[in-house]
Amino acid sequence: MDWSGMFFQDWQGIVRTIIVGALAYALLVLFLRVSGKRTLAKLNAFDLVVTVALGSTLSAVLLQESIALGEGAAAFVLLILLQYSVTFLSVRSARFARLVRSEPALLARDGRFCSGAMVAERITEDEAMSAARASGARDIRDVDFMILESDGTISVGVTERDRPLTDR
Repeated sequence: MDWSGMFFQDWQGIVRTIIVGALAYALLVLFLRVSGKRTLAKLNAFDLVVTVALGSTLSAVLLQESIALGEGAAAFVLLILLQYSVTFLSVRSARFARLVRSEPALLARDGRFCSGAMVAERITEDEAMSAARASGARDIRDVDFMILESDGTISVGVTERDRPLTDR
C-alpha cells in the first residue's frame, strides 16, 4: 500500500486549494453581506440547514477538484436565494410560515415538567435539567418556564429565590 498519497499528492492540488479557497471564501462573504444578516440568523431549523449547506458547499469547492469555482458560486447564490424566498414568503404568509417553521414548545412551567410536550419534542428530563442548570436553576422547582425554541435552543426562566444550597 502506498501511504505517500495520503499526506501529499502534488503542489498543484495545494495551490488550487489556496487560490480557489480564498476566492470562494471571498465570494461567500460578499454574497452574505449583500443578502443581509437574516441569511445566517439561525432563527429556526430551516435557517440552520441553509447555514450548514453553505459551509458544506464551501468545503466541497475547496477540496473537490471536480467542482469549479463558478459552480460553487452558483450553489451559494442558489442557497441564498432559496433562503431569501422562504423568509420573504414566511413574513407575508402565516400559512407558509407554519409549513416551514416549527413552533416553540413549553417544556416546563411553574417548577414542573410538561411531560406530553417533552415526549412530543423528544427531550429527556436529563437534557432539560442540563439547560436549567446552565441558566442557574438547581432543581426543576427553580424553573418558572422552559421553552424549546424553534431554532432548537432551550430558554429557561429561573425563579429568583434566596435559599441556601443545603435546604433541599
